[in-house]
Amino acid sequence: MRDLWMSLPATAQDAALALALVAPGLLLGLWVMRGLRPLPLVGAMLRRFSWVNGLFVLLIAVSVGLGVGLLAQERGLRQGSARAAEKFDLIVAAPGSEVTVMLASVYLQPSDMALITGAQYAEIAATEGVALAAPIAFGDSHAGAPVVGTTADFVTHLAGPLAAGRSFATAQEAVAGAFAPVDVGDSFTPAHGHGAMAEGDAHAGHAYTVTGRMAATGSPWDRAILVPVEGVWEVHGLASGHAPGTDRIGPPFDAEYMPGTPAVLVRATELWGNYALRSRFTRSDMMAFFPGTVLAQLHGLMRDIRSAMSLMAGLTQVLVALSVLIGLMILVRLIARSLALLRAIGAPLRFVFAVVWSYCAALILSGAALGLALGFVAARGLSALVTARTDVLVTAGLGWPELHLVAGFVSVTLLMALLPAWLAVRRPLLSDLRT
Repeated sequence: MRDLWMSLPATAQDAALALALVAPGLLLGLWVMRGLRPLPLVGAMLRRFSWVNGLFVLLIAVSVGLGVGLLAQERGLRQGSARAAEKFDLIVAAPGSEVTVMLASVYLQPSDMALITGAQYAEIAATEGVALAAPIAFGDSHAGAPVVGTTADFVTHLAGPLAAGRSFATAQEAVAGAFAPVDVGDSFTPAHGHGAMAEGDAHAGHAYTVTGRMAATGSPWDRAILVPVEGVWEVHGLASGHAPGTDRIGPPFDAEYMPGTPAVLVRATELWGNYALRSRFTRSDMMAFFPGTVLAQLHGLMRDIRSAMSLMAGLTQVLVALSVLIGLMILVRLIARSLALLRAIGAPLRFVFAVVWSYCAALILSGAALGLALGFVAARGLSALVTARTDVLVTAGLGWPELHLVAGFVSVTLLMALLPAWLAVRRPLLSDLRT
């Protein structure tokens, strides 16, 4: 049986699990209502107490939506951060913290870092099997957007063909990210630093003209402004990376005139070659790492947070289930007189039991369905907020984990609805008729 289960596609496994979770509730409904038609009466009860029923459904929906939104948002954040790093095959930098280098070079978080020297870069670029060795030099900004020095090949690697204009061809030109605060044709002077610490007049007399705009990448680079690395060196009064009199930009760089760069993006000619390059450039004076691996380690460290979020969602559902049970028992008291009249005119106890259970089931199913919708809307809203704050594209939608959560909740609460139905038929008939 285990081998059969493992041979099923993931989608089939998820669907089977969802069906197994919801099956107890469905089978219970078939057993309770077999041979009976309580639904017309249930519909009348729902209409008669519409305001109370609506509030009860809303309570269930908000609680279910909270659990659904938490799970969907956490998954969307993991997927978004991984998608933002997928273009960064291998990063080579000076020895230090891999996390710091990854945050700076992939997610453009400001950080002070040691530099890869010109000789080290030349060694990296000349190594057999290296298809791309793009310097990544940061430290400047404009209107809150990071200004990053690199090469035209890196722009193509990161975003593919430009959405508008052309790539930079001189050290005084720039390419804007998809959502950068500049337009094609604009000129700007970079500030030294980022945010409130940026020195707006530090690079007076140096300006870039935007010649193109990248397509969206779903990463913080969408708000960045990319310039030739030679331009970054020149505005800081350093050599241009080329011998004096050389009038061009881009590799190959002259090691003697290359000031250095905080990080180098390396891409091998073959996928397997990245592993060989990582081994080669991991040594005392350099470190090489896969950003995806570091990110996976961070996600692993955050497993406790995910577990806590899942536990929170589970505890929320338990509390909601108990609240539903108490609420259903209160609602049954509201309809006690109607149920007593049914019994007085000769309705079988089994029919009364089915009416109460079906009434409870209608409220539970309506609340769960509305909760799924609210959870979806909440996850989308939170995703938009996280995207705006981090510039990492986060898209949270409903998946199998959320459906499993709701399916399990529905089955548990439908089983719990047996208690108020049983109590309803055990109530004293005469006292209910007098109320």
